[in-house]
Amino acid sequence: MSKTTTDTSPAGRAPDGADDQELGAAGSQLSTAPQEDAPQLPSLGVIGWARWFWRQLTSMRVALLLLLLLSLGAIPGSLIPQTGIDATKVEDFRQRHETLAPIYDKLGLFHVYSSVWFSAIYILLFVSLIGCIVPRTWQFVGQLRGRPPKAPKRLTRLPAYTTWRTEAEPEQVREAALALLKKRRFRAHAAGDAVAAEKGYLREVGNLAFHIALIVMLIAFAWGQLFKFEGNKLILEGDGFSNTLTQYDDQKSGTLFTPDDLEPFSFVLKDFKGTYEATGPNRGTPRTYEADVTYSVGAYGEEKKTTVKVNEPLKIDGSKVYLVSHGYAPVLTVRDGKGNVVMDREAVALLPLDANVTSSGAVKVMDGYRNAAGKKEQLGFNAFFLPTYGGKGTTMLSQFPALINPMLALSAYHGDLGVDSGIPQSVYQLDKKNLKEFKDSDGKLFKKQLAIGQTMTLPDGAGSVTFEGVKEWAGFQITRQPASGWALAGAVVAIFGLAGSLFIQRRRVWVRAVRGADGVTVVEMAGLGRSESAKVPEELGELAGILYERAPGAPEPDPSAPSGPPDTPDPAAAPAERAEKK
Repeated sequence: MSKTTTDTSPAGRAPDGADDQELGAAGSQLSTAPQEDAPQLPSLGVIGWARWFWRQLTSMRVALLLLLLLSLGAIPGSLIPQTGIDATKVEDFRQRHETLAPIYDKLGLFHVYSSVWFSAIYILLFVSLIGCIVPRTWQFVGQLRGRPPKAPKRLTRLPAYTTWRTEAEPEQVREAALALLKKRRFRAHAAGDAVAAEKGYLREVGNLAFHIALIVMLIAFAWGQLFKFEGNKLILEGDGFSNTLTQYDDQKSGTLFTPDDLEPFSFVLKDFKGTYEATGPNRGTPRTYEADVTYSVGAYGEEKKTTVKVNEPLKIDGSKVYLVSHGYAPVLTVRDGKGNVVMDREAVALLPLDANVTSSGAVKVMDGYRNAAGKKEQLGFNAFFLPTYGGKGTTMLSQFPALINPMLALSAYHGDLGVDSGIPQSVYQLDKKNLKEFKDSDGKLFKKQLAIGQTMTLPDGAGSVTFEGVKEWAGFQITRQPASGWALAGAVVAIFGLAGSLFIQRRRVWVRAVRGADGVTVVEMAGLGRSESAKVPEELGELAGILYERAPGAPEPDPSAPSGPPDTPDPAAAPAERAEKK
């Protein structure tokens, strides 16, 4: 704290420089923001440059700049397909943009969040926040252990000020002021002929909490990205699932994730229930999606029943099982040319194309089929399914998502499906490279529409396909997102901390009571806030009004008596009315 000097001039007034020093001391440490030194070039040498770089990195302006760069860097990750999210879209982008794709590859824009430049910004922001918070925390702890500074000699120069004369003793006024300020939750103490008090420390607590919460969020997000896992599985009614990598239809994971991190559990889809709006402008809109499942945890876990709904996942340890999609699977029986069953009442899942669950897919008969000549072949069918068929003369689109009038359209092929070549292929599409079309009597592709129970007989005694019925399937997404709870807690703390740093004001109040030249006690009250605000004068006026009731004003002084101290306002006026913001 700066020391003040006393002027020896006849008026006994301190010079302006001393007043400024006192006011600076009175307003010191209202914030934990570090004081900025005058710009200086670093001394030559590695240590000098290292110190300069550290000071720049740990400054608040650089932290804000890095936070802005991090936000800007995340924009390409939202607009450009990412390999970790959808590799198929990335390959499609490369094929459609032969010029841009190599540039994006060099810049790491197809994997933004694991790129070198994004990681560098992330780490620098992390280090910068720590470098900002640690010294401010120690400084704030020091302020909590200390006491508010003593009152300046000239309280009249503070933004909010009031004074009055009272017949109460100075000691009594100071004791009453000390009790009043402590009751109003000020940190107050007697300092010489005045009482010094301070309030609003939660502002700095909120500021520090906000920055610490940002660090927690950064760590949580990084941890979640490194160890995350997400997989999808389509399950037919009656079928089950075990949480191993080989069971997933597709999956993606973080860099440090290992299969051993998967929680050991399994479940069986017993039944799927879906209801839809039957009338009105929202006709066909889903009302409920529910999947009744039986699950167990561990190899010998007890079986439990539960219902998984949209946005109500099944939670098992660190994993969550979400219900994300639904569709239909026609049940088919396929016979060869001799009438032997080669596919016995097998359900084939088809993928929805629209909101009314018009679906398409492929039926593949890979083993056991022989044509009319007894030769081994494979069968393939393009399938098109409508849960609610509108009848002849209508479009080949479902009229409603529920099973009201199901219809299955098949077009037939025979030959080699290509499944034995070792090249992966989609189970929902036919590779027609080595397939031949079955022809109808007009020489066109053989196809037929089937209702439940109807049979399509293939040409030339090649066999038949019977539409036995329909099963429903549900699509589940199993996610493992570690540290998500910490990220949520950090976000909540950051919001409250920011609100506290914005709406709580750090302020100080001084009450001086001394005996005047005429023997009557002169009371002075002044307030100082960190920033210009109407709250300080209002609060000072309220405090002065209460203290005035405990130490009421004295009668008007005799006009012939010596005048009071310079710059002293009219003591007869009520203090609450004279508290003003200068």
